[in-house]
Amino acid sequence: MRGSVTHPRPARTPRPPRTRRAAGAVASAALLFPLLAASPGPVAAAESTTGLQRAFAAAAAEYDVPQSVLLGVSYLQSRWDAHGGAPSVTGGYGPMHLTDARSALATAPHHGEGTEDPRGDDARAPLYPEAQIPADAEIPARLRTLPEAAELTGLGAEELRTDPAANVAGGAALLAAAQRDLGEPLTADPADWYGAVARFSGADDTATAAAYANDVYDVIRGGAERTTDAGQVVALAARPGLSPDTGQLRRTGLRTASAAGTECPGSVSCEWIPAPYEQFGDNDYGNHDLGDRPASQSIEYIVVHDTEGGWEGVLNLVQDPAYVSWQYSLRSTDGHIAQHVKAKDVAWHAGNWYINSKSIGLEHEGFLAFPDSWYTEAMYRASARLVTYLAEKYGIPLDRQHILGHDTVPGPTAGTVPGMHTDPGPYWDWRHYFELLGRPFKATARKNAGLVTILPDYTANQPVYTGCTAKGEPCAAHGSSAVRLYSDHDENSALIKDVGLGTTPTRGVNDISSRVSTGQQYAVADRFGDWTAIWYLGQKAWFRNPVAQPTAVPAKGLLVTPKDGVDSVPVYGRAYPEASAYPAGVPVQSVSPLPYRLPAGQKYVAGDKVPGEYYYAVTFATDSHRVVVGKDLYYEIQYGHRVAFVRAADVRLTTPGTPMP
Repeated sequence: MRGSVTHPRPARTPRPPRTRRAAGAVASAALLFPLLAASPGPVAAAESTTGLQRAFAAAAAEYDVPQSVLLGVSYLQSRWDAHGGAPSVTGGYGPMHLTDARSALATAPHHGEGTEDPRGDDARAPLYPEAQIPADAEIPARLRTLPEAAELTGLGAEELRTDPAANVAGGAALLAAAQRDLGEPLTADPADWYGAVARFSGADDTATAAAYANDVYDVIRGGAERTTDAGQVVALAARPGLSPDTGQLRRTGLRTASAAGTECPGSVSCEWIPAPYEQFGDNDYGNHDLGDRPASQSIEYIVVHDTEGGWEGVLNLVQDPAYVSWQYSLRSTDGHIAQHVKAKDVAWHAGNWYINSKSIGLEHEGFLAFPDSWYTEAMYRASARLVTYLAEKYGIPLDRQHILGHDTVPGPTAGTVPGMHTDPGPYWDWRHYFELLGRPFKATARKNAGLVTILPDYTANQPVYTGCTAKGEPCAAHGSSAVRLYSDHDENSALIKDVGLGTTPTRGVNDISSRVSTGQQYAVADRFGDWTAIWYLGQKAWFRNPVAQPTAVPAKGLLVTPKDGVDSVPVYGRAYPEASAYPAGVPVQSVSPLPYRLPAGQKYVAGDKVPGEYYYAVTFATDSHRVVVGKDLYYEIQYGHRVAFVRAADVRLTTPGTPMP
């Protein structure tokens, strides 16, 4: 396939058959795991004797892998979570993220999560390209590590997928095999395992393998301790002076990749795989528009997507001039990044031309639609480093009104609202992501403030969703960033309805009509016992917010409310200029309201105050391209699950009032 590069790997030495002692060690660890699934809370490293901790010790002893290396690798893959046996977005299972993409794909339904025009520009015909990814495409070796672990350990594939102790043993076997392949001894010194760790990443180039290994050794040096999603306490003692033998990287047989042409920080592995700017067909072109940002337009947003497809296929798509584009792709297994479109140019990715023309799009690898699956720590970290770099370079605030999920991008017009996409979905861990960005969400006001930041405990917060495996069927229990909204302070009351969607709200995994997400901020409308109400989509929306386990924290900020004397004001999906701002030769774009209103007496959190702006770029030649800036000003607001805009002339700013008793 275009965009994929392979490199011959050194032959792997088969492991001798497992002994009775070795098999028994894994079985013993497996028995311990379910018996100790509920841990009372964090404990010191010396006291961490939960089943999973013992499983790491047993596997390390059995396969002669330093326990710190095994723990460090597992942390970078899953942060030691087992996810109840559910696969990651690339078909990886368990604490070691052993990959079995073929099996995962065989059981995964294909969910339709939106029918948007990715370009979202009314000045051009809608663009609805079809993704052409061969169903029988070869699955790369990095997504087939579980079958290899089964061969090395003698354990069954199902056991490796669902039993955390067996999964850890499989990871240890893979590390030991990689160490032998490199001709290195199975020593007890973690400094001697750098090459094996680099190879475990599955990367095919030295830069990516090194970035992965460096992250693992950073974890080992700093140590870690956390309670996993199964209630297991796992600890890794810090080794601050550890200095691995990085020279082993030269013997891994991996290719050398160049970062030339990329706009990436030095802390990630990045390569340039350009999206084409080409003419084709009957006066058509693709798959992005040339620009001159930030000189011509400021870059205000970064949009987080997931690909709904595998790495090699996605790279094929972005290199097709008849398809669409985004600036960066991020690989799940090792955090490798490919850049496709320069930041100065406008990619077609978010379904809203106003957002496209002022944003950078990041696609995170994921197979099809696994709505109940998870994202690797390696990809979270690479993404956070990239976003931190871009935010600093372009002056983008690190908050949820500027770091958008695709699911929070508004439909530009009323007719587009039902088709807007809903990725990266309720299982993207926004809380952890912003911790990695160095901007953790926290309370910024005193108790009972008139404004809240949504902040559930990701692992403990497990709202029921349906439709992950079959329509209407409950999804597996899973931590979530989302909090469900009701029409009253009662979980038996109706869910909040989104009039723009025109459908009855459901608990479907792709139905965002009645839920809020971690980091989003809303004005408090009411309180009742353990319940809090917020203003949302023009309604009073209730969510459980008990003191003992809060799902929101007090915040401060500015609010907008309609000016005195009006019943309500319109809400917009884009901040376009007034008609008089357009020069000759640039067709006036409609300032069309969405099917929503902001009623008198309601308040919504205000973000930036911006002028109306439109980028006219409908031809391959750039001489007719124009940036139109109006005099009308808009406030970005957090209106529902998605952001929206209101005209500054229609509203007034206010601050939260006296806290309610």
